[in-house]
Amino acid sequence: MANSKQARKRARQAEGRRVLKASQRSMVRTYIKRVIKAIHSGDHAQAMDAFKAAQPVLDRIADKDVLSKKKAARMKSRLNKRIKALAA
Repeated sequence: MANSKQARKRARQAEGRRVLKASQRSMVRTYIKRVIKAIHSGDHAQAMDAFKAAQPVLDRIADKDVLSKKKAARMKSRLNKRIKALAA
C-alpha cells in the first residue's frame, strides 16, 4: 500500500492508465480478429477493407505506447502477408 501522498497519487494514475490501455488493447484485438475472420472467409476484398481499417488503429495505439511500434509493425506485416497469400 502507498504510504505517502505522492505514492497514493501515482497509484491512482497507474490504475487509470491500466484501465485505458486495457480498453485500447481490446479494441486492437477486435480489429485484428475482423481481418482474420475475413481472411478465413476467403474474400480478398473484404480482408483488404478490414486491414485498411485496422492499420491506422494499430499505428495510433503504437504511437500512444500501448503496443510497441515494432509489435504493431509485425502484426501489420503478418496480416498483410496472409492477405497477399489469399490473393495468389
